Order: sequence, then structure tokens, then C-alpha cells
Amino acid sequence: MTKHTTQWYASWFDTPFYHILYKDRDHSEAQLFMDNLTQYLNIPEGGSILDLACGKGRHSVYLNSLGYDVTGIDLSENSIAYAKQFENDTLKFEVHDMCKPYLQQFDAVFNLFTSFGYFDREEDNLNTIKAIKTDLNSTSFGVIDFMNSEYIIDHLIPEDTKTIEGIQFHQKRYLESGFIFKDISFEYQGSAYKFQERVKALKLEDFEALFEQAGVFLLDVFGDYKLRKFQSKSSERLVMIFK
Repeated sequence: MTKHTTQWYASWFDTPFYHILYKDRDHSEAQLFMDNLTQYLNIPEGGSILDLACGKGRHSVYLNSLGYDVTGIDLSENSIAYAKQFENDTLKFEVHDMCKPYLQQFDAVFNLFTSFGYFDREEDNLNTIKAIKTDLNSTSFGVIDFMNSEYIIDHLIPEDTKTIEGIQFHQKRYLESGFIFKDISFEYQGSAYKFQERVKALKLEDFEALFEQAGVFLLDVFGDYKLRKFQSKSSERLVMIFK
């Protein structure tokens, strides 16, 4: 029996297998990024931050430990249920669609770790940026941390296998119709599973067009978590600051 889904962002994120596959993400790198970003933006002490597509809350929890009032939102009910164990007076989590405004204004709105460009509807890319604009106050900044698609495509590993917690994850990656796909297949307790990740291969110029349509202004572009200058051929990340 094979269990699968095509609406991957609504169900793959809600499985325990997603978190097993990506359990070894570099937390120290994420914390360094948050340190650099909050210092660069000069967010006021005790300032409020909205973390869009927060997952299980790793960025939100760390930002809160730095003294910020943080709200994390995500479409995954399981991820938010897990994150809620970390809640306190200045940290809360809620199931919410980031394509829609949260209807509260913040000192900063973060969308981190390529949590953008996977929507079934093309217009939701623009809707998300418009929603971020609505949730910014007059002095705050929006941040989108996306992959550098040009670099990723040039360095795409077509196929590999990872064994984590006894599960062999077979991964196939390819570019098709302007999207980067990853097909993930594995067996667990006698059942075969297949999932697919799909992210639109947006480049800087694509974001610039979206920002113009949304009426926001791109202020800075960085190429990594140390906030070094963006280079289209060699930077691994595309970190955009706007308001």
C-alpha cells in the first residue's frame, strides 16, 4: 500500500516523517542568523516579531530568548500543537494561513528558511507579501529568507538516500516548469510512502516584481546568514529586507 499526497505543504509538514528527515538542521546557524538579523534591523528591546511559517517554532523560541515578543504562525496543526509547549507571556503560536493578514502590526515580520513559493495558487505569492505589508507598522521591516534558486539549480543533486532513525529516505530532485521538485519515498512498518516537495524557483528579479506589485520597497539583499553581499552565482541564500 502506498500513501501519498500532492498538496504537500498542507500534509507533508504535518507528518512525523518530515521532522525526522530534517531533524539535523543546523540550529547554531539559525541562531547566528537571528542574532545578525535582529541587530542589523535594530529591533527595539521587547519589540514584537511575527514568524511566518514557523514550523515547530525553533526560530520563534530563540527570538523570544533574546527578549522579543514573538508570535509564530503556521498552517500545520501538528507543528503548532508541538510548538505550544514553549508558549509563555511573550511567546505564542497559532494555526494561520500566511497568505492572509494576521491583522496585528509588528516591529518585524520574518518568513524564514524558504517557507515561500510552494503555494498551489500562483497569486498567493503576491497575497503573502501583501499580508506582510498589512502586518508591518510604519517603522518596521519585512524579511524573506529564500534559497538562491540560481545557485541551487546549478548544484542540484539529482538523487540520494538518507537513513535516519532506521528509515531510508530516497530523494530525487529536478527542475520542471519553473519549480524545483523533490520526490521523497520510503517504507515504514510495511507501508510505502511517497511525498513531493515543490518550490517555485523564484529569482531576485521575480521578488522585485512581486514587491512592486505589493507596494513595498526592497531595501537590502544579502547572500548568507552572516549578511554578506548577495552574489547570484555563488550565494546560497537570498535574504531580502523590505518595508
